[in-house]
Formats: sequence, structure tokens, C-alpha cells
Amino acid sequence: MTLFFQRFFWPALGCASIIIHLYLIFSGLIPNLVSRPIHMALALPWALIFLAKSKSAKVSGFCLTLFGCSACIWIILNENSLGDQYGALEGLGQIVVAVLLLFIVIEMARRVVGWPLPVVTILALIYGLLGQYIPGEFGYAGIPIKSFLGTLTIAEGGIWGKLTGVSVNIVAIFVIFGAVLNSGEAGQGFMNLASSAAGRLKGGAAKVSVAASALFGSISGSASANVASTGAITLPAMIHLKYPRSLAGAVEAVASSGGQIMPPLMGAGAFVMVELTGISYVDIMQAALLPALLYFLAVWVGINAFTRRYELLGLPEEETPALKLVMITSCFFLIPFGTLIWAMFGPGFTPQYAASISILVGAILLFLDSNLTLNFARTVRRYVETFITAGQQIAIIASIILCASIIIGILGMTGLGVKITSLILSWSGGLIWPALMLTALACLILGMEVPTTAAYVICISIAGPALISLGLETLQAHLFVFWFALLSTITPPVCGAVFIAAGMVNENWLKVAGSSMALGVGLYLIPLGMIANPDLIALGSNPFLSLIAMTKVGFALILISFGIICPKSMIFRITLCLLGGIILFI
Repeated sequence: MTLFFQRFFWPALGCASIIIHLYLIFSGLIPNLVSRPIHMALALPWALIFLAKSKSAKVSGFCLTLFGCSACIWIILNENSLGDQYGALEGLGQIVVAVLLLFIVIEMARRVVGWPLPVVTILALIYGLLGQYIPGEFGYAGIPIKSFLGTLTIAEGGIWGKLTGVSVNIVAIFVIFGAVLNSGEAGQGFMNLASSAAGRLKGGAAKVSVAASALFGSISGSASANVASTGAITLPAMIHLKYPRSLAGAVEAVASSGGQIMPPLMGAGAFVMVELTGISYVDIMQAALLPALLYFLAVWVGINAFTRRYELLGLPEEETPALKLVMITSCFFLIPFGTLIWAMFGPGFTPQYAASISILVGAILLFLDSNLTLNFARTVRRYVETFITAGQQIAIIASIILCASIIIGILGMTGLGVKITSLILSWSGGLIWPALMLTALACLILGMEVPTTAAYVICISIAGPALISLGLETLQAHLFVFWFALLSTITPPVCGAVFIAAGMVNENWLKVAGSSMALGVGLYLIPLGMIANPDLIALGSNPFLSLIAMTKVGFALILISFGIICPKSMIFRITLCLLGGIILFI
């Protein structure tokens, strides 16, 4: 039975998930109370059974999957009549379905990302149910329980809200796109291109990690996945060349974290941003590009500074790929990427439609290898890997977004978000920089406990209105919050990318974290630079001023990054950092 699931059931379910999500894009308009429950139903087996770590968890996951799928099917079959109820439950049966849906969504998130996000969700539910008993300004008038639960479960004010729509219509498609590329030669193409471009430079093995992670991260959108994949190649190379283990781990952790700020994927953040801001995906991608490049520039400069401390060798010539191999393997990601860019900027297709076309192109390339040969067994293995990876990754993101949607729904229904916004305005004294620091602290704390995308969604929902009311542009506020939600990947005490990298190099994680914070200083400063230099994110509307701002911020980052790491006198280093800070903020 286990062999049957491994060889047939999970690949078949992954294939079905891909086909259905592509069908939802190509078929046109499907009612939200149909497409979004289908999305959840497809995610349930992966989150509750496939990722289960024990036999008992698999059994309970199987039962919950049956209940959850039944509830989703009930929503789909009754979509028309439920719309006429305007979010108010009718009868005991509907209340049971609503409670069951909320419980299963919370349990999905718990199994996928642990307790913190579910705990926040449970606290939000308790507030929604009992908030009328809280005295003072943080209490609220209360909502009838049938309306409260109904809005969250049979209307589009909670589980089936806008965020879930983003997961269905955009994020899932780009996850499939990434799975298709990663199952073929595209990953090796990234590595070959990076090795050819940077491998022979001083500190070349580290620079290969930076370049490869920037390329790979643009489609994976996950710091942890990036560390595990590119790190499997770059970390042994750095250790072999006698790089300090703490530095090797830090390079990979910091470089991999950049995947979540590097267009086009940005860890699903770009697509969520589209829905929350109403700004087009293309505009967000253009705004995010220069800051992301500056981030990798700061890491590159940091590696150069470390070469003054240690003898960081480049890759041996025999380990550098031949030009012919680089050109061939690069086509495996350039052709799908080129198709994506052409479809968005040529005919003007939507990002999800353009990505769907690119998926089909990438699927054809799975038949070929770097020698341009065909092999049926290899192609089957690649497709099976694609199906399983896509099904699993769609489920992970869906679990996070479904759970976060409950929190966002409650913030809206109870007015709690507005109250927290007022609190931020009050504590900051109506001044923008204190408000930014309060928001940054909230992002860092929340980001330590929940995934980046969820932390961004929650923080922007409560702090975004305050920042905008103090004079920030909408996109400035959203990018600022998103970047600071990412800090927890390299900042102690909870730093996921650092933990993984430290384990892979067998080094104390605190040492890796210390080097990571020095290398990743751009992650702390560039969001502030976006505020002080708003033209930095205006590439689409004013490219000339945007490039000038990039030059200014880039020069500041070079001074600061070099000043923090280089083995010079303390006075010299402090002078560089102060000069860089002045340039950054004037």
C-alpha cells in the first residue's frame, strides 16, 4: 500500500493539482466559492497526510482530509444558495461545517509551519468571539456568532477571501512554474552560469553561491529551499577550499534569503501585494528589482571585505564549466523566462496566463538534457518529481494563506486593525520615522514566529494604514514591511535560513548568524533607503531618477558593508559606516 501511494497516488494527485490549477486560468471566470474550496481540497492530503511525521498523524490526517474535502465539496455544491445568505449561517449543520473548516485550516497550518501562526489565529478567533467583553478602546460591539462564523467560512470575508484568491490564481501557477524548471536542467543552468561568471574570482566559491542563489531564488521564492538546493553544491565547494565554516554557512543563508525579495516570485509576496495594493504585478516587479540588486551588491562587497581577512580562493579551473555547457544549460531557464517576459510585455497577458504558457514550454524542455538527448525513463522521473514538488509546495503556501486569511478577516470585522493603527500613530507622536521603527520591530518579532508572507500580510494590515496616513506612498509602505518581515531569516533568535545552513556545514548557528548579519546588512538598510530615497522604487515611472537613487544608495551600502567587515582600524571602519549612513539618508 505504501509503495502504491509513493509511485502512483501522490504523483497522480500532484498531476491533478497542476491540471486543475491550469484549467482555472485557461477556462476564464470560475465562481470564487468554487475555485477556492477546490484549491483547499487539493491541498488537504498533502498538508495532513503527505507531510505527516508519524503513523498516528497520518491516520488523523486521513480523517481530517475526508472531513475537510467533504466540507469543501458542500461549499461548492451549495455555492448559489450560500451567496443568498450574506454570510449568516442557518441551522446547526452549517455551524458544524463552519467550525470544522476553521479547525482544519488551523491544523493544516500547524502541521506545515508549527504552532506560532495557529496560535495567533486562535487568539484572533477568541477576540472575535469575546471582544465585546473587553473594556476600553480595544473592546468592540460584538457580532452574532452565526454571522461571525459565516463570514469566515461561507462568504468571502475569511477562508475564501482575497488572499486565498491570490494563492489559487497566481501563487499556485508560479509554484508550478518553479517546480517544472527545478525538475529539469534549469537549476544546473543557474549553477553553471554563476560558476562561469564568478567562479575564478577571488572569493569565487562564495560569489558563485550569491549569483546562483539570486538566479535560483527568483523562481523558488523560498530561503529554506534555496539553502537546501544551491547549498548542497556551493557549501561543500567552500569547505573544500578551506573557507571558515561560519562564513560558508553565512554566505549561503544570506544569498538564499535574497530569493524572497528577487522578482519575479518574491516568496509569493509580489502576488499578495498585487491584491492588497491594487498595483499591477509588472509595476511591483519593476519597483522591487533595483533594491533586490542592491541587496546582492552589498553581499558581494561583503565577500570582498572577507577576502581581506581570509584567503578565499576561487574555483579551480577544472571545476569551471565549459562555455558550450554553460550556453546549452542556460537555455533551459532562459527559454521559459523569455517566454514569460514576452507574454507579459508583448501581448500583455496577465502574469498567471503568461506563467501558464511558460509552464508548457518548460514541460517540453523536461524531455532534454545538457547533451540534448532524449531518455524516456529520465523524463518520467522528472515529471513525477514535478508533480510531487508542485503538489506539496502549493499545499504549504495554501495552508499558510488560508490561516492568515482568517486573521485578516477578523481584523476587518472587529475593527482591531484600525485600533492598532491608531495605537502606532499615538506612540510615534505622528512622526514617520518612529512609526517606521515601531513597524520594523513588529515585523521582526512576528517574522520570527510565522512565515514571511504571513508576517507581511498581518503587519501591513495593522501598520500599513498608519504609515500611509503619515505620508508614505502605498508601495513604499508595502515594500518596507515586506523587507522587514524577511529579517528573521538571518536575525537571531529565530533564523530559519541560518539554522539550515549551520546544520549543513556542521557549525555553531550563532557564529553563522553573526557572519550572516554582517553580510546581510543590506536587508536592514535598504528598506530605510527606500523611504529616504523614494525614487529607488520608481524604475517603471522614472528610470533616470531611479538609477541615480540606486547609485547613491549603492555607494552608501558599499561603504557600510566594507566598513563592517574589513580588517582595518576601528576608527577607519566607523568612519566608513558613518559616511555611508550620511549618504544613505541625505
